[in-house]
Amino acid sequence: MKDDTRVMRTRVKICGITRTEDAQAAARAGADAVGLNFYPPSPRFLSLEWARQLAGEVSPFVTTVAVFVNPAAAEVYAVLERVRPAMLQFHGEEDPVFCAQFGVPYLKACRVRSGISTGVHLLEYLRPFSSAAGWLLDSHVEEYGGAGESFDWSLVPARRSRPLVLSGGLTRDNVGEAIRRVRPWAVDVSSGVESSRGIKDAAKIGAFIAEVRNADV
Repeated sequence: MKDDTRVMRTRVKICGITRTEDAQAAARAGADAVGLNFYPPSPRFLSLEWARQLAGEVSPFVTTVAVFVNPAAAEVYAVLERVRPAMLQFHGEEDPVFCAQFGVPYLKACRVRSGISTGVHLLEYLRPFSSAAGWLLDSHVEEYGGAGESFDWSLVPARRSRPLVLSGGLTRDNVGEAIRRVRPWAVDVSSGVESSRGIKDAAKIGAFIAEVRNADV
């Protein structure tokens, strides 16, 4: 009898890449995407010139994602022209019209405030972003991500009209449980694979992705 079971492979994005060796380590470990940060207050912020160099050294078939928080349109266009990312990620309070104007696939993030947010609330916030390639859920922290704090995964709505990317406080120790409970299309990690802020650890990247693969089996 033919086995028709299908196992979905959870995609992995390593965000906050600041060094060539970190981008290469992510590719070797099997990451699907790397995030380049254009939010100036972040310790992982990249200048246009350095981001352009990093993007040029990202391995083939690894998607480059440019991450913004409440940018001016001119900032986004400058990154598109100089860095040429394959995808955009909007992590602030950008509206649907703003996000869709660039003609590039984008992710829209929603920061989940445990104790206040509900599944209905999250869907109400994200529903207008129907043109997004995916919706990203992250913990609600003052610095807009990368703080290593998780949120209550029970708040994640079971019904989603767009692919879901799960972020916020993921590490090798909890990503397997997160995948089994939430069943996201992808997971996004930054501080959970770092040796210090902005500096990735190749061994931690490898261990994280190995746990993702174990959870998929």
